[in-house]
Amino acid sequence: MNLTKKIKKEITLLLKGIDLLKDEKIEETFEKPPQPEFGDLASNISFSLSKKLKKSPQDIANEIVKKIKIPKDSLMSKVEAKAGYINFFFNYSKITRVVLRKILKEKDSYGSSDIGKKKRIMVEFAHPNTHKGFHIGHLRNISIGESISRILEFTGHKVFRTNYQGDIGPHVAKALWGFINLYKCKTPEENKGEWIGEVYAQVNKKFSDDERVNREVREINNKLYARDKEIVKLWKMTRKWSLDDFDKIYKELGTKFDKFYFESEVEKRAVEISKELLKRGVARLSEGAIIIDLSKYDLGIFLLLTSEGNPVYESKDLALAEREFGDFKIDRCIHVVGSEQKLYFQQLFKVFELIGSSGAGKSYHLVYELVTLKTGKMSSRLGTVVLYTQLRDKILKKVLKEVEKRNPRMSMKKKQELAKKIGIGALKYGMLSMSCDKLLVFDWKEALRLEGNTGPYLQYAHTRCNGILNKAKKWKINIKNENLVESEKNLVKKLAEFPDLVEKALIDFRPHYLCNYAYELATIFSEFYHVCPVLKAETEELRNFRLTLVKATKTTLKNCLNLLGIETPERM
Repeated sequence: MNLTKKIKKEITLLLKGIDLLKDEKIEETFEKPPQPEFGDLASNISFSLSKKLKKSPQDIANEIVKKIKIPKDSLMSKVEAKAGYINFFFNYSKITRVVLRKILKEKDSYGSSDIGKKKRIMVEFAHPNTHKGFHIGHLRNISIGESISRILEFTGHKVFRTNYQGDIGPHVAKALWGFINLYKCKTPEENKGEWIGEVYAQVNKKFSDDERVNREVREINNKLYARDKEIVKLWKMTRKWSLDDFDKIYKELGTKFDKFYFESEVEKRAVEISKELLKRGVARLSEGAIIIDLSKYDLGIFLLLTSEGNPVYESKDLALAEREFGDFKIDRCIHVVGSEQKLYFQQLFKVFELIGSSGAGKSYHLVYELVTLKTGKMSSRLGTVVLYTQLRDKILKKVLKEVEKRNPRMSMKKKQELAKKIGIGALKYGMLSMSCDKLLVFDWKEALRLEGNTGPYLQYAHTRCNGILNKAKKWKINIKNENLVESEKNLVKKLAEFPDLVEKALIDFRPHYLCNYAYELATIFSEFYHVCPVLKAETEELRNFRLTLVKATKTTLKNCLNLLGIETPERM
């Protein structure tokens, strides 16, 4: 049990021991006081009882406080009645010992739990289509998916990371048409994956209204589904270019998938399922196509097969669910997919119910909003999407200059490694610090600042902790302090909150809770460091205690950033 829960449980038991409160829902009355002088935790129970007892909240609060007897071994020091609230003050000397002992003992696992013990969860994320560029929207997706996966693992779940990629269909046919007709099948020397994505974008932009081109693209698409030898040969070659590029990006971003699924692998089963549903009467024919009519659920039409007999992503998703639940025997599948697919997932989950799919009641759409850039808009070479590599290269170039300025004696290899940790960390944090369901306006210059709510600021706070500990050389762990000053109390309180924040981030699937926590912890630590001398503390005992606080902060900050998929360099 984490400390916050432990304290709330203790207070609840104390209040439940009072006859007046034995039938009340105490847990629902807790809130955080706005000012330190009102304590560390408050209960507004007096207000809900006021009407019932026909007394003022203050009178009721006074009556309750008089009946509270704090035990000797309590984590609280006193309780007061103010403005109708019952205010509880923590016993910080005792809480400090509990918190620091726990952090020092648990180390990398501080904040973890076994909430998800024996639960098998699939997180399906990334989803870049072959023959298209890996853009900044994919970066937000993969950052969210990896962070959610880590939070789930940290809380005891067995997690399976999967990636469903569109490697067949009209977009592939467009890329192949361009490769054949615009470039005469000439292969570039380098950046092949990115290049074929640009070919697709070029065809999509310049020839979208050309009837002849559209007809020829459809012919290529039909040949691909029919497995025409020449088309399949080109498809396999260009598909590999994309997949090789994607693999490099996954490695760079610190994500390793347990399994890759591809549209081309489920298309045959998608056709079979569509025909089965037609026989069962769940689906029907409409102008040669096979559809499921969801109009009575206000969800429109769910297309399964085109009039040409080709499966679409709707029917492929039915085949995919069958395979995913069969392969991993999962309890739940979390789909990290953009908000533009909200209606589609409502349709899909309704169809799961109607056909008795394994995914029925076990699937969740984790919605995230689009990403745009703030200033100095970076357009791709075709002015369509901003590629991840473009943004990454621009950021790493800027970071490397700063690293060289600060670390002139460092080898170039180490400078580049450090620049990558900082740059990728800045990108990921920028993608995660805003709530998933909010439109993200990414300002790459702001994301690199060493002040404010940024990845580099948090990494710097970690390296500062490390630097202090390295300078200290000889010192001993000391978790005792009977006279904590306010900045020490604030730091201990924030350290104690971490397990609770992890649980909240898990329940709501919101990594940005951890971003907010990390920023608050770094800010409180900075205030502590400026107010309280650490290396030059008044006594050796106090020096050891404050160094122990620094060590605990470093551990907690590292654990938090790790859940966000952000590396913590030892120096910057």
